[in-house]
Amino acid sequence: MPQPHEPTLADVARAAGVSLTTVSRVLNNRGYLSQATKDRVAAAIKELGYRPNQLARALHGKSTRTVGVIVPTVALPFFGELAAELEDALAVHGYRILVCNSMGRADREREYLDLLVSHRVDGIVSGAHNDEDLPEYGAIRMPLVAVDRDLSPGIPNVRCANEAGGRAATGHLLERGARRPALLTSRTGVRNRREAGYRDAVGGAGVEPVVLTVDFHTPVLLRAAAVADRLDPVADRVDAVFATDDLSAAEVLEWARGRGLRVPEDFKVVGFDGTLAVRRVLPGLTTVRQPIAAIARAAVASLMDQIEATAAGEDPRAALERVVELPGELVVGRTT
Repeated sequence: MPQPHEPTLADVARAAGVSLTTVSRVLNNRGYLSQATKDRVAAAIKELGYRPNQLARALHGKSTRTVGVIVPTVALPFFGELAAELEDALAVHGYRILVCNSMGRADREREYLDLLVSHRVDGIVSGAHNDEDLPEYGAIRMPLVAVDRDLSPGIPNVRCANEAGGRAATGHLLERGARRPALLTSRTGVRNRREAGYRDAVGGAGVEPVVLTVDFHTPVLLRAAAVADRLDPVADRVDAVFATDDLSAAEVLEWARGRGLRVPEDFKVVGFDGTLAVRRVLPGLTTVRQPIAAIARAAVASLMDQIEATAAGEDPRAALERVVELPGELVVGRTT
């Protein structure tokens, strides 16, 4: 028996008893059409299981109603929650998302960028954190927003107020009696605004900074050993840790428990992110909670502004804020 073919626009037109032009107008919501006609076309689409060819629409210069989202991996609580909030915020505007996990690899991020651009998505939100800057972002002339990452001059960056959050976390440790709080972070440097907040707080208290690093992309099974390798040599000199993400804070708590240190009496810990997943597992962790839903909404708002400007033939990033910072919230728990 011949296999049934994928329903086409012509099939929908025949089933609804209308012209191809009428079906196209219904799908694109253009021109005046009676409700009865719209209902007939909708019924035919449902009966046949017709799905518009988004790539073909893109090649004809039409919106695909799709946005690409690049993250390191949705397996990490922050990026999983961010992707979910972006999907929810975009759905309000009638857009769907394609989630791309770069897995911390620049080559994979390049491949996804090429894929998304070639498939003519309407915009891209990038929150990937790889080891190198990708010049390809500067060459992309389409709606584009970064989340907590400096991609290229002129590309909006929506993020938590990281420096203020780092200052609040470190200040809280000092207020709770810590005399030598250390920083545990992924990568030290001028771009690390949480580190800047930490250094500002300890500097103001006349305390020498102790900065420890465990790379963001360290495999999960190796992270505990890596954290221990950094903390063991300074165990007699530090009495607290501000970890710039909650998963690292969890590793610090395990390290302290394994060394017989009581938390918070002997050792205090503050994390950063405050995702729902980690709060369920470690409800007592003191952390700086990022406004993830608000970050997603602000990123989508910026993207929608760019999409509208592009449709009007204008520069999509001509009048947008370069950096949008949203305040985090210090949530005090039982680890301080």
